[in-house]
Amino acid sequence: MDREGSGRTALVTGASAGIGAAFARVLAGRGYRLVLTARRADRLEAVAEELRRGHGVDAITIAEDLSDPAAPARLVGELQRRGLHIDVLVNNAGYGVPGRFEQPSWQTHAAFLQVMVTAVCELTYRLLPGMIERRWGRIINLASLAGHVPAPAGHTLYAATKSFLIRFSEALSAERSHDGIFTTAVCPGFTYSEFHDVTGTRARVSQLPAFMWMDAATVAEQGYAAVMRGEPVYINGRVNRAIALAARLLPAGLMRRLVGRSGRRYRSVE
Repeated sequence: MDREGSGRTALVTGASAGIGAAFARVLAGRGYRLVLTARRADRLEAVAEELRRGHGVDAITIAEDLSDPAAPARLVGELQRRGLHIDVLVNNAGYGVPGRFEQPSWQTHAAFLQVMVTAVCELTYRLLPGMIERRWGRIINLASLAGHVPAPAGHTLYAATKSFLIRFSEALSAERSHDGIFTTAVCPGFTYSEFHDVTGTRARVSQLPAFMWMDAATVAEQGYAAVMRGEPVYINGRVNRAIALAARLLPAGLMRRLVGRSGRRYRSVE
């Protein structure tokens, strides 16, 4: 019996580790052909080989650095050269820039915005027409609980980009769900991955209670199920949904103070 992804191809960005690799495993388990992209070719190939051996699917790797403004067009050009049509797009690539806004160079911020916002929009823009033509597509944008609550000091642009992805996903869902193209902003909270090692906040976030954390596999499974249901926004986990609800119901000033106090515990602002 064919699996639900048989005959379809999924592109996952930032697929070499963490939530991206978890989404690749979920998709491979459902029979999708995989195209995996990230900066680290060796890590990418290790994930691809795991998927080939474990799930018997075709897994193709294309190493790209999405902070390069030319990368999205180059990536889509390579897909076209290989005759690959993308049915599922997982815009997962991302990271954080610690410190206060004026501390990093503008080039650092520009690269961050390129990965977190511009590359997401450009890849979606370039791959959406094919989905419209085939009248089937799934787009997952990896957002965050941070996009639903007031932003504390530090990592100044992070929550802003995640808020953008939530609104972008809602609008795209409203525009194209009637064509069989579902878009979902998946919004996890604290997730076990390399993210906090890269941002240098591992020691701080490790002090948070265990109930605040989720594993990447669960986030990916829930995110895939949400996009297949056609949910425009999905917040992972009961604790995170309760926090997002509190952000809507509590007075804004109180919520900002609560989030600011918590943020000082796990965000680098120096």
